[in-house]
Amino acid sequence: MSLTIKDIAKIADVSIATVSRVINNKAEGISEETRQRVLQIVKEHNYTPNRIARSMITKNTRTIGLIIPDIRNPFFTELVRGVEDVANRFQYTVFLCNGDKEVHKTIEYLNLMKENSADGVLLTVSDQIMGKPFQQAVEQLDMPVVLIDRGHQSLKFSGVYIDNVKAGYKAVNYLISLSHTEIGCIAGPKEIKNSHDRLQGYLEALKTAGIPVNPEYIVHSNFEMEEGYQAAKQLLTRHQVTAIFALNDLIAFGVYQAAEELGLRIPDDLSVVGFDDLEYNRLLSPKLTTIRQPIYEIGETAAEILLKQIQGRRRARVETYMEIELVVRGSTARFQK
Repeated sequence: MSLTIKDIAKIADVSIATVSRVINNKAEGISEETRQRVLQIVKEHNYTPNRIARSMITKNTRTIGLIIPDIRNPFFTELVRGVEDVANRFQYTVFLCNGDKEVHKTIEYLNLMKENSADGVLLTVSDQIMGKPFQQAVEQLDMPVVLIDRGHQSLKFSGVYIDNVKAGYKAVNYLISLSHTEIGCIAGPKEIKNSHDRLQGYLEALKTAGIPVNPEYIVHSNFEMEEGYQAAKQLLTRHQVTAIFALNDLIAFGVYQAAEELGLRIPDDLSVVGFDDLEYNRLLSPKLTTIRQPIYEIGETAAEILLKQIQGRRRARVETYMEIELVVRGSTARFQK
């Protein structure tokens, strides 16, 4: 039979309140000798506090929710790791939920967080799930919320992002510096703000360089490799583009596949720039030039902000923008006329 906090107090010859304060790291006013005696008994008997009972007293379950749109995307795998490592460091448990880009499923998870008294939620959103039902579900949470990777103007929460317009501009401006003017763009879904902003960066770079925008050079996909492949085949068979800006690395992987099937050599016939800098890039030949965003650090920072809000150490809304970097590898080359 496992020991209770009452048993620990009896063995240590102290009050239940004293044991509770020692276990919860709130031992102010308790002598070091008493604290060590309690901790030794806890260790000897392998005592594990009852989380449910503790939460009833502290009103804190030491759990946070993390809702992402697609767990299959390796971008979110790295993001989750950053969140989980911070949560583990502070002895919090993460409930990972895959919203599948579906509004009803995302709302179900939000309600689950509320029903199970989670202490806070990290949330990735897109326009496709935005609407009155979703906004009502978020507003009724009554707990700290931090947006991660994607925000929305109608949600007034703290968030951690990158400047996607700036990043898109940087990618395309680099291709322009290599004398490319016929630059295609394979974007993500129109309803995702990140895709919209990266595309905006593409357009601004062309405008700044005085290069006319050809709408037929812009093809939308769904941020997945297969659709990136289909979009690239469509673009490369219909138009004489010399470079492609893929709005994430999975799309870029599809571009590589399409180029190979069409007999195009990268970078001799086609330069390619991706976005994210996923680990899988190392498997490509030639290796992919891409925009690196600090995916793990985005997850870390978002989790830290949320935990500070939960612990009452940060109340004001903050929007944090992480730095990006253009990583030049072998998939880009100067255009030879």
